[in-house]
Amino acid sequence: MKTLWLSFLALLFFLSPTVADGISPKETKPKKAKLPQIKEENNILVLKKRNFDRALKETKYLLVVFYISLSGPSQTLAEEFAKAARQLKQEAPGIRFGKVDVTDQKDLKKEFNIQEFPTVKFFVDGDRNNPIDCKGVREASAFITWMRRRIGPSTVVINSTDQAEAIINSDDLAVLGFFKELHGGTVEVFYETARDVPELPFGVTASEEVFVSYGIRENTIAVFKKGKPVHHEVSEDGKQNKVDLTRLIKTFTMDLVTEYNLETSVKIFDVPVENHILLFTPKNSETFNKTYEDYESAAAEFRGKIMFILVDTNETRNGRVFEYFRITEIDVPAVRILNLTSDAKYKMPADEVTVENLRSFCHSYLGGTAKPHVSSEEIPEDWDKNPVKMLVGKNFNKVAFNKTKNVFVMFYAPWSHDCRKLFPIWDELGKKYENHENIVIAKIDFTANDIQLVMLDRYPFFRFFPVGSSDQAVVYDKEHTLEAFADFLEKQIKPKAKATEKTPRESKEDLTEGEPVIKQKEEL
Repeated sequence: MKTLWLSFLALLFFLSPTVADGISPKETKPKKAKLPQIKEENNILVLKKRNFDRALKETKYLLVVFYISLSGPSQTLAEEFAKAARQLKQEAPGIRFGKVDVTDQKDLKKEFNIQEFPTVKFFVDGDRNNPIDCKGVREASAFITWMRRRIGPSTVVINSTDQAEAIINSDDLAVLGFFKELHGGTVEVFYETARDVPELPFGVTASEEVFVSYGIRENTIAVFKKGKPVHHEVSEDGKQNKVDLTRLIKTFTMDLVTEYNLETSVKIFDVPVENHILLFTPKNSETFNKTYEDYESAAAEFRGKIMFILVDTNETRNGRVFEYFRITEIDVPAVRILNLTSDAKYKMPADEVTVENLRSFCHSYLGGTAKPHVSSEEIPEDWDKNPVKMLVGKNFNKVAFNKTKNVFVMFYAPWSHDCRKLFPIWDELGKKYENHENIVIAKIDFTANDIQLVMLDRYPFFRFFPVGSSDQAVVYDKEHTLEAFADFLEKQIKPKAKATEKTPRESKEDLTEGEPVIKQKEEL
């Protein structure tokens, strides 16, 4: 824009006899529009609402990470993102990397519907409305490959057996597509999948020599691990899609059984398998080797359908995982299935961990006959005798979603110092509204009771359930004082108050690391 403006001024100069002849003493020269500045840090453009549009207009290929500055996963990604930005800036100036801190850029967070942190999106030719999601990419080399495959060929064309061997042995895992035609049909699904799995080398061939060398007769996709074939399947037109193929291939980036820890926690969620089965057991137990052997044997049958995860109950850093699944010492060994989409949990009926019991459990779950497991304490005899009502899983819905009362609930953890410190204030609030005709003050131990309609937040957290509601809750995010709680209640019970939101899709505008476990890809 600046260059065009200078060219325009030069044209005026040559068309006019003198500058004085062209502009009268009373006139002033037009001022250049001041463009919003774009700061650069570590070869990455610092993007905000005011300069985002300029960055799109001036950059053909723009890869942007949306992050929270204090988020652990965001900080981990930052270094790799910067490495990739530095290399590609030197190799391909038309490609730039940018970053948006959604902590203070809430408008951009809302515009691009950012729900997980970090989230990476790719903008092409300034198109603000159709960014491409860059999912599951964490390392600099993978970012570079992902970008190259997006703007160029996504696979290497193989014309000889030697080329095929080179691809297969170039990494621990490699994927080869054997197709009689390299355009149209299922090969296009293969190309699209390669773009979304940059961590693996992809090759494609229509060479008769390569087909014969590997004993292939039909269109086939093969996965090789350390030079040896570990999976192959015939690719038929109309029977394969990118999502299913991506899911299958990505499962081979993980072992049959993956132990949950700080290193693998992010990788587990990067594999697009929505069903996770978890074995909770101590690794130092006498029966561990046999249990693990059976668990691994069962896993092979369900690759791509259910991800098998091991959780060491002796590892104290796994405490939040135990809490989330309500696993106690007396439950171990325990097996649970989690559906990431619905957040529903399932308990294996059999106590003994054997191949037969695991297979039966997985088949019943995939077949839709397994019933979700809901943890609940028993209802206390005096649950409604005090100003603050004591709720558990078994009476929660009956109380919270009744037709005559507004219910304000504190969700707490008994081990939390912040929760214990707040109990006296919550008791005062209960006394204040003890005799109110349509307000109930209640609390529930969220570590011991499953409430499917409420997502886990940072303890303590609060929800207001309006009178007559069957599926609504208002998120309370004000100060934890008696005055603030009471003021909130008074505003909510006014007839004109309609500030409710649907659950289970309850959300908060200001997302922090205290967001829902599992839904956000933070460490549990």
